[in-house]
Amino acid sequence: MKSLKTAIFTVFTCLAVASCDFLEKEPYELTPETYFNNAAEASSFLTSVYAPLASQNFYGNRYIHLAAGDDLAHYGGGRNPEASGVISCNNATASSPYFSQLWITLYSGIDRANTFLENIDKIADSEISPELRAQYRSEARFLRAYYYFILVEGWGDVPFKTTSTQSVTGLSIPRTDKETIYDFIVKEMDECTDGLLSAAQLNYKPGRISKSTAWGILARVYLFRAGEHYRDHEAGDQTKIQEYFRQASTFAQKVMGEGHGLAENYWDVFIDLCSNQYNTTANESIWEIEFAGTYSTETRAEGRIGNLIGINAPRIDDQSITGARDPGYGYAFYRTTPKLYELYVKNGDIERMNWNIAPFEYVQATNGKGVTGRKFFTGKLEEVRGQYWDKSYSYGENTGTNVGDFEMAANDKANSNYSRPGAKYRREYESQNVKKNPNYTSINFPVLRYSDVLLMIAEAENEINPAPTTLAYQCLNAVRNRAGISTFEEGSLDKDAFRQAVKDERGMELCFEYTRRFDLIRWGEYVSSLNALASRAQQGAAGNWTGGDTYSVWTFFQITDTYNYYPIPDTEMSVNTAITENNPGW
Repeated sequence: MKSLKTAIFTVFTCLAVASCDFLEKEPYELTPETYFNNAAEASSFLTSVYAPLASQNFYGNRYIHLAAGDDLAHYGGGRNPEASGVISCNNATASSPYFSQLWITLYSGIDRANTFLENIDKIADSEISPELRAQYRSEARFLRAYYYFILVEGWGDVPFKTTSTQSVTGLSIPRTDKETIYDFIVKEMDECTDGLLSAAQLNYKPGRISKSTAWGILARVYLFRAGEHYRDHEAGDQTKIQEYFRQASTFAQKVMGEGHGLAENYWDVFIDLCSNQYNTTANESIWEIEFAGTYSTETRAEGRIGNLIGINAPRIDDQSITGARDPGYGYAFYRTTPKLYELYVKNGDIERMNWNIAPFEYVQATNGKGVTGRKFFTGKLEEVRGQYWDKSYSYGENTGTNVGDFEMAANDKANSNYSRPGAKYRREYESQNVKKNPNYTSINFPVLRYSDVLLMIAEAENEINPAPTTLAYQCLNAVRNRAGISTFEEGSLDKDAFRQAVKDERGMELCFEYTRRFDLIRWGEYVSSLNALASRAQQGAAGNWTGGDTYSVWTFFQITDTYNYYPIPDTEMSVNTAITENNPGW
């Protein structure tokens, strides 16, 4: 499915600007009137509807600064804040470019989907089969609904239209109540599954939308909708909320019958993500945003995962150095908080801890000449030996300064350094036999995994019943069992305790996958959870967090209720006269 990603950045570089002169001296226009002639052209245009997902404004790069900061992951750990104004550094404004770039990208995807849906039926029956037409239509409907979900999840009420833009006039559109848009989203995602292929029909390659994708994301939509009232400080309609939880459980359970399972080891799915493989040990990955390449050709299909979230590694510019000597440069901007570390300790979870929280850093004997070893935190070397050691680069016994695999000084223990890089996305598995680009990676981003589906079922089943059900325990325990930690005996937890267990499990399982911030918002805990970390971050060296006035990491957690919503971008409000008020606090 990397071919889908490559196609996005070739054919539709042209479509984005309406003309292309790569092959001819005179540009030619690609318009709906001239383009929808056969199945191949429909497929190409559908690729453009997928394209915004991998944009540098979305999963490819900048969305990380709006979605990745939470109570388990934070920006910096001693680095200067992102200067452009972002959620994760608590310095965002309505003029911050990240908001306008994401806003434009999402509406571009919506408009492309509208155009596609208005024109797909122009193709003669002789040029496309009914099944393929239905599949393509369903994929476009899902993507349009998903883009609207990201908008509502971030902004709440937003402009809403289901027809393509035909003129530069009449573009001022008022905001539509988010509940109306939610009604549209759930209807589209539900109905489109009739035409989608199953994950099995797609050979469990998760780059394309399957029935499992639609059902799983629909469950996520219902869970977020069930908690919408919290960010508006309202009690909410309890009858509707219970129905939303019931629908979340229903659609998530549909995924259980589609042949998915948990990978044998937690790290298996992420090694696959990083090394351009799909579900090698089990069909766990349901939807991935695909990236490819090394930023060395005209085709631009790379992202930044592994560079912005990943293990610290030195930059090796010597083109002859590849493989273990250049495991991939990483800024490692996003790091863990004490809360994540302590969750793992409390649950005895060293498998997910040692994959998600960097247990080592790469080192060089001579600067610029290639990596020669790994420096482990005290006690971590032997733990990793019993985990994914044989699946990762190793550098032999320590024979000199920064040569081989060795541990730090005995007093430099892991629990004295809470602010370690999130290590979920590891560049050592990427492009192992070719030169890596220092910044851009081919690592895919996981939007939906089967473990998430199981935890959604566990949560929803607990909410719609007087006490957690057998199914709720089975789903929660399946995720814990894969992690190698103790399971909960059925009946041992009351409703509140089970709810907290699911929250903790989601944190340990899904950290650094852009779900936590929105989970906290729908639980009504976003502001309070982050504020609780501010004073702890101010302690500075006590947890190896840089505090005080140097970088003021503690200020990243001093957010207000304003941050429950993104601001309507200044660029939108300056041209859309139908929007006269921004979100509260902006």
